Amino acid sequence: MNNGQFEVATFAGGCFWCMVHPFDELPGIENVVSGYTGGHVENPTYQQVTTGMTGHTEAVQITYDPEKMPYKDLVEIYWRQTDPTDASGQFADRGSSYRPVIFYHNEEQKKIAEASKEALQNSSRFDRPIVTSIEPAQPFYPAEDYHQDYYRKNPLHYKMYNRGSGRAGFIEQNWGKE
Repeated sequence: MNNGQFEVATFAGGCFWCMVHPFDELPGIENVVSGYTGGHVENPTYQQVTTGMTGHTEAVQITYDPEKMPYKDLVEIYWRQTDPTDASGQFADRGSSYRPVIFYHNEEQKKIAEASKEALQNSSRFDRPIVTSIEPAQPFYPAEDYHQDYYRKNPLHYKMYNRGSGRAGFIEQNWGKE
């Protein structure tokens, strides 16, 4: 029992616009913030991160109630939003700022993420190795306001981007319409 304490999960899976919606309205999710993490520049801007020179990755940080939404379930949702076989970016978004990473905040998260990655590798769902990185959480910097809740603020553009980038088709092909 966590006595109503929230925990934090951080996932990088390509463009953060597309990583918010799958988590945002689930039971136990308090907040989903788009931002940057894993790099060496404090308070980076979108323009700085997209150069690939800051070391940061676009990511989402999820505040959640583990009694209503266990971390294991968040990791399973994460896999279904990404191409875990592509370390060089995600879909149309290429480069280090779009690489797939599960950033763990404690040893329990690390163990869950590693076990889940191993299970996915052993499932034979993909014919290439699962290359998503599992790394310790780094300072997280929220992205600019116009990036927050993008799917709500710009629903048509979001849908066009999600489909046009190849993400929606990949998810449907590899995971179905769950």
